[in-house]
Amino acid sequence: MDGFYQPQSKLMYCIKHQIQINSEAKNVYVALTSIEGLSEWWTHLTSGSSEIDGIIEFKFDPPYGMKMKVISLRTDAYVKWECIQGEPDWIGTIITFDLEQTRGKTTLRFKHDKWPTQEDFYAHCNLSWAKYLLSLRSYIETGKGQPFQ
Repeated sequence: MDGFYQPQSKLMYCIKHQIQINSEAKNVYVALTSIEGLSEWWTHLTSGSSEIDGIIEFKFDPPYGMKMKVISLRTDAYVKWECIQGEPDWIGTIITFDLEQTRGKTTLRFKHDKWPTQEDFYAHCNLSWAKYLLSLRSYIETGKGQPFQ
């Protein structure tokens, strides 16, 4: 079509996981929205502010780490972050935790969206998220997670 402009859309990729946790949503929410909770299941090297517009820093083996901006919170239901600093493929990605409570159990639907590629690092992070979500469940159900140390 002559003179008709169609912008090229860039395909983005999303890591998704779903896990059931034998606990009420309020307990899961606290583990996702407090620095202490986050440090018990993801990495002990967690600092910052977990309030809306706050910045949370997560450190792993130097020089690896990332900073997340807290974009949205709905008490006992939803957490949304944007990666603002870290590995190039992470910058600009969106991480969400969607919680649904039924009969004292919580279904957590996780997304790490807006990945630019599905290369090896994507696969590594997909597996790592599965591991850390199991750590989150363990932390909530038993009081002991398996965070990066």
